[in-house]
Amino acid sequence: MAFDSPLVICVAPNGARRGKTDHAAIPITPRELAETAGLCLAAGARAMHLHVRDNAGRHTLDAAHYRAALHAIRAEVGEQLLLQITTEAVGLYTPQQQMDCVYAVQPQAASVAIRELIPDTPSETSAAQFFRWAASSGIALQYILYTPEEVLRLNDLVSRGVIADPQPHALFVLGRYGAGPRSEPRALLPFLHAWSTDWPWSLCAFGDTESRCAAASVALGGHVRVGFENNLFRADGQPAANNSEQVGNISALSGYCGRPLASVSQARAVYGTSLPREI
Repeated sequence: MAFDSPLVICVAPNGARRGKTDHAAIPITPRELAETAGLCLAAGARAMHLHVRDNAGRHTLDAAHYRAALHAIRAEVGEQLLLQITTEAVGLYTPQQQMDCVYAVQPQAASVAIRELIPDTPSETSAAQFFRWAASSGIALQYILYTPEEVLRLNDLVSRGVIADPQPHALFVLGRYGAGPRSEPRALLPFLHAWSTDWPWSLCAFGDTESRCAAASVALGGHVRVGFENNLFRADGQPAANNSEQVGNISALSGYCGRPLASVSQARAVYGTSLPREI
């Protein structure tokens, strides 16, 4: 693990649950997402974690809605951001529907939650086929892990060949949405204890302690995902103006810690693809 390696900041600007009633600057439409992408790129982000909504404003994995958003963002920032779609179920989608979304969109990158995509042993077969297809197609998968026990499960899936990536990239999630447990930097340590030192990892943290947790990730050689999906507040407890303010905070933090910001090509390497893939 290189503690001074270039830092990849990924912005998660909206999430599946929040809307304009939570914060007026949460981007929903393709145009709003594109504008947010441009501002966050200028603030130091090199990746964007993307949720899209249907015509009623609800979370969706519809390929057409993803393509519209991706097209708008590309028109704004070109290939300067790695774009990652989510397969988050939010209690609405089956594992097969989640995989079908990636099959249909064929994005540059996608995030997948192990607990959602492989809820039991029988589901390993279809998941393994999906993982092999993604690897052969140059699609970078990021594995969402919510507990240290899930890290151990991912290790097992890699050792048995269910996950085809020899150096998987995980996102460690600290805290939970809503009234869940508060994010604390020390909660990162059990994840790292179970994680291979040769594999890339990122962190996201729910709530107003996000900056403290991000500081721990930056200092320990990880990468960071920030944005209104996880937290609407600045470190001083005041509401953040927009997503780019959250990104700018981590950019400044990286400088204080002696870690340069990654280029988009370096971000692709961390996430596991060399392709500036377009839809």
